[in-house]
Amino acid sequence: MQILFKDSLEAKDLLASAIGGTENEGALTDETNWAGLGLIDWEIGKFVPKDKSVPHMGWNGVTFVRDSENPGQRDGLSETESYYFVHSYCAPYADDPRISSWANSVTQYGDEVFVSTIKKGNVFATQFHPEKSGQAGLEVLRAWLESAANAVTGQAVPQSPARTLSALKQNVDGFRKRVIACLDVRSNDQGDLVVTKGDQYDVREKDEASGRQVRNLGKPVALTARYYNAGADEICLLNITSFRNSPLRDQPMLDVVRKAAEEVYVPLTIGGGIKDTIDPDGTKRSALEVASEYFRAGADKVSIGSEAVIAVEKMMERVGSGGQWTGDGTSAIEQISRAYGRQAVVVSIDPKRVYISPETSPEDAERYSKETVVGASSSYTLETEKGKSWWYQCTINGGRVLKSLSVVELARGVEVLGAGEILVNSIDRDGTGLGFDLDLIRLMKAAVSIPVVASSGAGNEDHFADVFQKTKVEAALAAGIFHRGEVEISSVKSRCREHDLKMR
Repeated sequence: MQILFKDSLEAKDLLASAIGGTENEGALTDETNWAGLGLIDWEIGKFVPKDKSVPHMGWNGVTFVRDSENPGQRDGLSETESYYFVHSYCAPYADDPRISSWANSVTQYGDEVFVSTIKKGNVFATQFHPEKSGQAGLEVLRAWLESAANAVTGQAVPQSPARTLSALKQNVDGFRKRVIACLDVRSNDQGDLVVTKGDQYDVREKDEASGRQVRNLGKPVALTARYYNAGADEICLLNITSFRNSPLRDQPMLDVVRKAAEEVYVPLTIGGGIKDTIDPDGTKRSALEVASEYFRAGADKVSIGSEAVIAVEKMMERVGSGGQWTGDGTSAIEQISRAYGRQAVVVSIDPKRVYISPETSPEDAERYSKETVVGASSSYTLETEKGKSWWYQCTINGGRVLKSLSVVELARGVEVLGAGEILVNSIDRDGTGLGFDLDLIRLMKAAVSIPVVASSGAGNEDHFADVFQKTKVEAALAAGIFHRGEVEISSVKSRCREHDLKMR
């Protein structure tokens, strides 16, 4: 930090990203109150989650604060492009020269308008991540490099007056819905890493004549590059079996992540084996060590599955009935979010429906009564389910082990522990092509204030439009329909735009 401050004073060209955590005086991370560089006499603040999820995670636009000779485009930025943001804190824009004199552009999330880029003298900084903002972000970096190379030291650039907050604020924000491509990666029967996809979590071919081989849908790096070029807003790589008990020895998977990071400029989420482990030689490895290795390889977020269920169960047992939920600092979620921030931790949950029947115990009926879905009163339930009622039970180990924990208890628990996003799968809908489980997604969105990703069941473009229109979910994920070429990412986005949904 002090080196950056010294460089600024010595008139060296400075480019920074995530300015809410570098350039301002307020809190730098989700959980601390550290001072910033002190270049700007302005405090940052946390987003208010009354009308939106926090963190602000996803793609959004920018609006320039000042008029110029090139309306809508400057510094490699464009008001028609989208940029990738991931932060809980921001520098709120105001009609105050302490911040307006620095502000170059603003972005609106919900009803809050914050500074998304600053520019003054030799300093240019972004709140978004240009290196994760696709071609639009690369253009920002290119423009800055060219401007730095051609800069004339000491030459001041006159500024036109900054627009007022009321003039910049819109009725609706520019937040875009995300379409995510997911790749389940595992070793096939010949020992090669391949992308596969199961039907209700069974990844082997159903044809006995094929010897029930692992379904092979392509090579992970090649598919990752293909989806990036096709317009995927994020890519998720899940290591579903390989070296699960010793992920730091899984050099093939780490190599996949490194090579994928060289090919794509959108966020990469990596899952599989993010937990405390013991190597075959007896060396203990913490979940933080495992996650750090993936981050160094090029991952932006890590996904935690079964370990999250176990951590919430332990927390509930420790606190007891009616107690205040709080972690003990030992879970994988807490370790990683404490070191890298909440936004770096995704929790992937695998719920399964439990139908209410005469055999349902009174205790279970009471415990899950507030989260029971009644098919007859839900406008989002399939006709075949109208006469049924159910709640959602958590599972671990790829859906093979049932737990008494409900999906709502898990979601609320992982938010307390420090998760920044929840990926909601559905064992009942996985591979069916019947559409996302909208009842489940609505239940999740009502339970937490962090972003939620819908997964499992997508069979066509309309299913994406449905989940975005009928729930408040921030993102939707698919795998098999993309791998098999049944649905193109571009056609998903086109269909969503037809329904007036904002897309990148």
